[in-house]
Amino acid sequence: MPSVMGLLEERERSARQRVEALQAELREAEAVWERFVIARETVAEVLALPRGGEEGPSVMAADEGPEQVAAAVPGSVVPQWREGLAPAVLAPDYQRLVEVLAGSAEEMDCRQLAAALGLEPVPAKVEGVRSKAKRLSARGWLVEERQGMFSLLAGRAGGS
Repeated sequence: MPSVMGLLEERERSARQRVEALQAELREAEAVWERFVIARETVAEVLALPRGGEEGPSVMAADEGPEQVAAAVPGSVVPQWREGLAPAVLAPDYQRLVEVLAGSAEEMDCRQLAAALGLEPVPAKVEGVRSKAKRLSARGWLVEERQGMFSLLAGRAGGS
């Protein structure tokens, strides 16, 4: 006859295996969910562009000065940063990212940025922040000196 401790250990082992399997399934489901969130955000950005391949209102022609740029709208293209270009040309979500980093003396990772923006630091929200921060970094608004750590170059917040 098996001992009580032996039966308990067997059930504990079985429960632990089930938890591990469920955790693996959860990780896979979260990864799929994150991809759908990113895809939806990307499609929303693409659909927000004017038809005919024209650039959105936040992108300046070569002869336009920063004062001639129309107010940015959600989904508008992130322009390349240049001297005299103010964050007001950015869509509201991007402006908020720049403002958060302007108010921080240290570089921040995407989880910290999401929390500072008032978002839940769940994978889907963090990935949305990461894609925006990467886009701002690629266009010269932010700096990513260490992978995943973003900061603002001096002078970028005020557009000077």
